[in-house]
Amino acid sequence: MPPFITPVNLNALLASRQTYAFIDIRERGEFYQRQVLGATNVPRRDLEHQMARLVPVKATPVILCDDGGSPRARLAAETLARMGYADVSLLDGGLAAWQSAGYELVEGANVLCKDFGEKVLVTRQVPEITVEEYQARLAGGEQPILIDTRTPEEFKRGTLPGSRNIPNGELSLRITDVIAGRDTPLVIHCGGRTRSIIGAQTLREMGVKNPLVALKNGTMGWLLAGYQLQTGVDSQPLPSPSPQGRAEAERFAARLAEERRIPYLTIDQLQAAQARSDSHTLYLVDVRTSEEYRQGHIPGFQWFPGGQVIQRADEIVAVRAGHLVLACDGRARATLVAWWLAEMGLPNVSVLDGGASAWARAGLPLEQGTPPAVPFGLADARRDARFLTPGGLSEALRDSSPRLVIDLETSRDYAAGHIPGAVWVPRGWLEPRIAAFAPGPAAPVALVCNDGVLSTLASAALRGMGYTRVSVLEGGRSAWAGAGLPLEKGMGGYTGQPDDVVAAIPGDRARMEHYLAWEEALGRKYQAARQP
Repeated sequence: MPPFITPVNLNALLASRQTYAFIDIRERGEFYQRQVLGATNVPRRDLEHQMARLVPVKATPVILCDDGGSPRARLAAETLARMGYADVSLLDGGLAAWQSAGYELVEGANVLCKDFGEKVLVTRQVPEITVEEYQARLAGGEQPILIDTRTPEEFKRGTLPGSRNIPNGELSLRITDVIAGRDTPLVIHCGGRTRSIIGAQTLREMGVKNPLVALKNGTMGWLLAGYQLQTGVDSQPLPSPSPQGRAEAERFAARLAEERRIPYLTIDQLQAAQARSDSHTLYLVDVRTSEEYRQGHIPGFQWFPGGQVIQRADEIVAVRAGHLVLACDGRARATLVAWWLAEMGLPNVSVLDGGASAWARAGLPLEQGTPPAVPFGLADARRDARFLTPGGLSEALRDSSPRLVIDLETSRDYAAGHIPGAVWVPRGWLEPRIAAFAPGPAAPVALVCNDGVLSTLASAALRGMGYTRVSVLEGGRSAWAGAGLPLEKGMGGYTGQPDDVVAAIPGDRARMEHYLAWEEALGRKYQAARQP
């Protein structure tokens, strides 16, 4: 049994600069509803996929947290032990004990980043306009440049009519060419608040002379005001920056680096840090566009677009004291992201000087494509698993002896289409709940997921519990559907209220209003601090 840490001691640890990772292993929906500020959410289903990236040094102290009323943290600790993590402890009593000890729980996703956004809004006095004020400007004949600072995928799902997509991490590199010497007003927006605030302040810090504002509440505010979004429009490829545009961005980066003392690493210094990465936490992140990354990136660097690194820093860096090295194709984009992360409070952020371009000029090889992520233990689990083809499972289900089919995916996936008769047991709850469905360890059980990977890993867990007739649907639900076999929609016989996923917000008026009110409330403490 792993050791326990008390809420008092965990609170002290969270306030320190020690090296540790605090991991909440509950489902994403549960985490969204209430969490300890500073935790990184890695649901049990994702441990084998994500821990090596988030906590690369196996000797790092890891604290696991669940609700306090289930064995999930203990089961997660067993998984981490198999992965080689040697210093794992559990929050004694979980969230229930944390709350009973008088400590705060918060709600939402990426709370640290969103709280920071509201702080920037208040302390830097970022100018905003409402949707109604924006419409009034249009009616008055103003024709602003409207910029959506989100990802291309979000842009395609729904943006304001007339928007052009320039993600936050690209703004400083592209804005000079977008303006092209004109004094046209700029309106910056995102889906809600944070990225529009960060985008607008980025341009202000850069010294852009055009009148500019952030559109308050973004696409959600647009919908709440009764307007329709433009959907299904692909983001236009970002053109290569002109020499002038790149020069302006590099000058801005130099100023940011000097003000915040952001260190630049040489290739030799990076390689020295990599040589120590078995004992010192090192995160290597390429912040360019996905196209640039796939065309050629430095081996070992993972891709996260720059704007998302700022927005989702808590999902990228689980060991806050770790060393984060950012790279682009020069200095501009990586330095901008590093500056914002330093402003956010990350203590050890560097930039690889010259990025992928410098690496290539040094005669070092670049990797192409996206490296495949192989979850821990998959090869061993595949070796020992018993697989059924879609046709084989379909035939077995017609047999007179009953076979239990368990779907391990999220409630959203299950409701969208599952094998007829399959029961939903999310992976994180499989071991605690299997006995309620299988009459005994000799009962025939077929595990199903989207692609066969999650169910293969889960089959090893059931065999470890003594279940002797566990099979896996080869290729998962995708293979089943590809074979032309039927799927049924809905939650089947499940009668509870799933809490494993975050409910969709856009389009749901009550959820949008709650979300925006929650975000805005984060900034009130900073407003109070500004009062004379």
